Amino acid sequence: MAKRKKLILSGNYAAAYAAKEARVEVIPIYPITPQTTVVEKLVEFVESGEMNAEIIHADSEHSAMAAAIGASAAGARVFTATASHGLLYMYEMVWWAANARLPIVAGFVTRAIGPPWNIWSDHNDFLSMRDCGWILMFASNAQEVFDLIIQAYKIAENPDIRLPVGVAWDGFEISHSYEPVEVISHEELSNFLPDPRNIKPILDVNNPVTIGNVPIAKDHMKYRHSIWISMERARSVIRKVMEEYNSISGRNYGKLLDEYRTIDADTIIVTMGAISGDAKMAINKLREKGERVGLARIRVIRPFPISEFIRLGKIANRLIIIDRNFSSGFGGIVANEVRALFYEYYIDTPIYNFLTGLAGTEVSSGDFTNMYMLVKERKVKPLRAYWYYHGGEYYDFT
Repeated sequence: MAKRKKLILSGNYAAAYAAKEARVEVIPIYPITPQTTVVEKLVEFVESGEMNAEIIHADSEHSAMAAAIGASAAGARVFTATASHGLLYMYEMVWWAANARLPIVAGFVTRAIGPPWNIWSDHNDFLSMRDCGWILMFASNAQEVFDLIIQAYKIAENPDIRLPVGVAWDGFEISHSYEPVEVISHEELSNFLPDPRNIKPILDVNNPVTIGNVPIAKDHMKYRHSIWISMERARSVIRKVMEEYNSISGRNYGKLLDEYRTIDADTIIVTMGAISGDAKMAINKLREKGERVGLARIRVIRPFPISEFIRLGKIANRLIIIDRNFSSGFGGIVANEVRALFYEYYIDTPIYNFLTGLAGTEVSSGDFTNMYMLVKERKVKPLRAYWYYHGGEYYDFT
C-alpha cells in the first residue's frame, strides 16, 4: 500500500490535490475570487510535471465549461472550478453538460452575488443549479472537499448515471482556511477510481453521433425523463460509492445527510457547509443543559435526500432549517423544499426557517443557541422565514 500523506491544505488546495490524484486529463480554467487558488495550484502541478494534464486557459467561464464539454465528450476526465458571477456566466453551458450526459466534475466555491459587490460566502450561486441536472454535493471542511471530489468521479462515470457532479464549499471560510488533510494517492485509489482511459467517449469516429440536435418535442421530453431517472437512481449509487470510500479512507461517509446526536433529539437543526461546525458546538452546549437537540448537515442536495428528511420528520418534534440563501418573495430555498416534501408525505412536523450568514455575515455558536431559544420560547412561528443577524437581531420575512 502506498504511504499516505497528511498535508496542511486550504480547501482550494485540497480540491487541486483531489483533481491530481483522480488523474484528471483536461482542466479548462478561468480565475475568479475566491476560486482562483484552485486553478493556480493545478497549473503549478502541471508545470512542475507532477500532473499529466492539459490546461486550457479559457477567455471566460462560459468558454471554460464549453471546453470541458468538448473534452468530456471525447472521453477525457475533466475538472474545472468557478464561483458566483463566474458560475452565472457559465450557466448556459452547465445545462448543456447535464443534458449531454457528460461526467464532468466541477468545484464551486460559494460567494455572494452582487450588486453590491461582495466576495464572501452565501449559497445562492450554488443553489441556482438545483434544477439543471447536476448531482450537487456540499463539503464542510477541506478534508471533505478532497474526499467528495474523488467520489464525484466514481459517481459521475457510473454507466447508470452519466451526469456531471458539482462539489461546493464556502468561500474563504473553507477555500482559504488551512487544516490537516489526508491525501490518498492515485496508486491507492486505482481500484476505487478506474483509469480515465476506460471512460467511454460519446464522440467516436467509428460510431458518429450528434449532440444537441433538434428532436421532436416528445423525444426531447423522453430524453429529459431519462435524466430524471438517472438522478433518482443516483441516490443508491452515491450511498454505495460513499460506503466503498469509507473502507479506503476510514472516514464516515455513506449518507446524503450527516447526522449528529439525532437519535433522541426532539429538535433537529439543519445546516449546510462551514457554519455546521458552530452549530455542532451550540448543540453540545445545549445538550449539557438538558436540551434534546441534534444536527443534520446536508452533504448531498441533488438528488434531494428524500428518505433521510422523511425519517427526521418522523422522529423529531420540530426542524429548524438554517438557509444561507433566500428565494425572493418565498423564503429559504432548503426550508421550502423540505416543506414541500413533508406536505407530499403527510408529515406535519413544524419547520422553522432562519435566513442568516448571507454575504459572509458572522454566524457563531451563540447565534445557533439564540435561534433555538427563539423557537423554544415561541417567539417565532413555523411557515415563515426570519432574517437573523449575528447577536440576536431578527425580522419576520412577511
